[in-house]
Amino acid sequence: QVQLVESGGGLVQAGGSLRLSCAVSGLTFSIRTVGWYRQAPGNQRELVASINSGFRTDYLDVVKGRFTISRDNALDTVYLQMDSLKPEDTAVYYCNVRPYIIGGAEYWGQGTRVTVSS
Repeated sequence: QVQLVESGGGLVQAGGSLRLSCAVSGLTFSIRTVGWYRQAPGNQRELVASINSGFRTDYLDVVKGRFTISRDNALDTVYLQMDSLKPEDTAVYYCNVRPYIIGGAEYWGQGTRVTVSS
């Protein structure tokens, strides 16, 4: 059974930092592309950052230079370091494991809420 367990959300003032973690179990983590999505009230879910098995990273333009995604394959964990947070970063953040093959299974965490106060 695949499980994604997120932690690290919370309330922070603008300009502050948070680090999200997502521990993955039940699959071969090291070969999978993993990422973080977010969804703010009234908005669609959007991809914030991703990292593939070769440690290549991609970021949403508005978080470039402020957020850093990383992975620890020994711990089967993906992280999102969020610095210089802005009120518009307020959202529920979801960990994601992409399908390994076209049409394969995709997995989601339960979500962790991030609130940035002005």
